[in-house]
Amino acid sequence: MLEASGPAATSWRIALPHTTAAVPMARALIRTALADIEPAADSDTAELLTAELVANAVEHTSGDSPIVLVVELLPTGCQVEVHDGDPVLPGRLICPAAEAGAADPWQEHGRGLLLIRALSSDCGHRPTEAGKAVWFTLPARR
Repeated sequence: MLEASGPAATSWRIALPHTTAAVPMARALIRTALADIEPAADSDTAELLTAELVANAVEHTSGDSPIVLVVELLPTGCQVEVHDGDPVLPGRLICPAAEAGAADPWQEHGRGLLLIRALSSDCGHRPTEAGKAVWFTLPARR
């Protein structure tokens, strides 16, 4: 279900299936949301980071509850949140600057959070009534 808020739709909320099919759906939503907004955040970076958050939610949570993607267009860029039903917060998501040595870039797992920390202007997580939300912001391009 896609919900757009406001007359000029500055935020979107969409429930995605708890499957790998959610990743390309989320990428398409980000691409659409940023397509006609000037100045927009870098859509390639937004797609990459959104795909990482959604893929993490699919891989690290169980159940059939949908994953919810929230995209908010801000005067200064955009914020993307991914909500899932697992209350366990992700480790090592400290932004804006990654801690020295916080993650080994050659590990098989864990690079998604490293990318989010490195490429976003801010990021974090918070508990929600149904689980948690993990988010990042990107600045508008000049």
